[in-house]
Amino acid sequence: MGKWVKHWGLAFLALTLLCSISLPVRAAGEATLKEGVLIQGMDLSGMNKQEAARAVEQYIEENLRPVQVTLQTSNNTDVQVTAGDLGIRWSNQEILDEALAIGTEGNVIVRYKMLKDLQREPVNFELVFDFDINAINQVLTEQCSLYDQPVVNAVLKRENDTFTVIEGQVGYRLDVETSIDVVYEYLTLEWDLQPCSIALDVIEEQPLGSAEELAKVTDVLGSFTTSFSSSGADRSANVSNGCKLIDGTTLYPGQEFSTYEAVAPFTQQNGYYMAGSYLNGKVVDSLGGGICQVSTTLYNAVLRAELEVTQRYNHSMIVTYVDPSADAAIAESSGKDFKFVNNLDTPVYIEGIIDGKRITFNIYGQETRSSNRQVIYESKVLEVINPPGEILYAEASQPIGYLVKGDSAHIGYKAQLWKVVTENGVEVERTQVNSSSYKMVPSSYHVGVATADPNAYTAIIDAINSGSVANVRNVIAIVAQQQAAAMAAAAAAAGQ
Repeated sequence: MGKWVKHWGLAFLALTLLCSISLPVRAAGEATLKEGVLIQGMDLSGMNKQEAARAVEQYIEENLRPVQVTLQTSNNTDVQVTAGDLGIRWSNQEILDEALAIGTEGNVIVRYKMLKDLQREPVNFELVFDFDINAINQVLTEQCSLYDQPVVNAVLKRENDTFTVIEGQVGYRLDVETSIDVVYEYLTLEWDLQPCSIALDVIEEQPLGSAEELAKVTDVLGSFTTSFSSSGADRSANVSNGCKLIDGTTLYPGQEFSTYEAVAPFTQQNGYYMAGSYLNGKVVDSLGGGICQVSTTLYNAVLRAELEVTQRYNHSMIVTYVDPSADAAIAESSGKDFKFVNNLDTPVYIEGIIDGKRITFNIYGQETRSSNRQVIYESKVLEVINPPGEILYAEASQPIGYLVKGDSAHIGYKAQLWKVVTENGVEVERTQVNSSSYKMVPSSYHVGVATADPNAYTAIIDAINSGSVANVRNVIAIVAQQQAAAMAAAAAAAGQ
């Protein structure tokens, strides 16, 4: 009897050790999934909550994240992504608690019956999936929008005094916002976990213009010419470049034209050179200097075509190639632009011409105004502000005799531009178009004052304080004579 008990004791000990090695350690009474309780058709019986969760995540990682999703985007292009790219995630994790509760509630008889029922008819808990809106947006923006095709309107081309029509092109643009909803709703409501194809929301944009409509553009509605004959090579090149960038523009009814957008950016790559321009009441060199003559010439052509001007600024100082208040400045630093709208019922065409050192803009359209109606523009100067004199700056680092001109003088003006309409030679309308104020800027000089002679120093300072360049020149001449006489005397003494 003792031997039998001993053998069975050793066997029990061995069985206990074996079980401790092969089975996971669990807390006493820890709930596990019962046989016949399935999750997405998977038998996870015997697993606790953490083990079952890991098994589900592994299933998603290996079986669902790689599932291919084809997104049908612009221009009949398919973009291949995966459910993982779109941020698939498990959203109903509460089913683990529900699954673990089966077979654990009620008395012994109730639990026993439930387990027997599971053997005959298993219970399956379906997984519910969600998707990351940000991930969908990123895929659509970075991968699908690449295939958008911009709409190209029909335009006119003028060569050898003849117009030809260049047909437009239909545009296709992915509507990212609505396509996010399309993708999300399909994947969360209709997806069967298999490879699928989703048609995105692509907007088709029809081009403006037809040969019939553009054939109406035959008449010169407005024209204006200015000269840049006094400009150097770089400024002349800038004027020509700006003219070329605007030339050939077709503008449809209701469209607004921005001169700045048409001629920018002001870079060497875009054809510009360093040349003089106005900045804060001074003349400075900048890339694109002279471009305002382009906008000014276009402004005057637009006025004569009687298109609607929506934005116009005058220069900080007066310009010489048009009358006061007939200019239109553009400037990147201050946000100045010249804009206008085609307020007609038919398209217009802008032609820019460089002839020698003259720039011309012609605006073509369909003339509907009476031939007896004439429009002219009058510049009215309200005030002239003359510079009071020169400004002289003492330069301690330069010797007496140094005299360099700084800013040139600019007369200040206050002016208005008026539109005058006549019919059969009789004035029927007089309207103020704009008002302008131009800075007065005195001329300036930089004067050297460095010397070892206190009397010469006092004399040049007094001349500077007088505000007279003539007095400065007289002092410089006297000091030069004195220095020459001193040098001659020194040479004579050395010769004795």
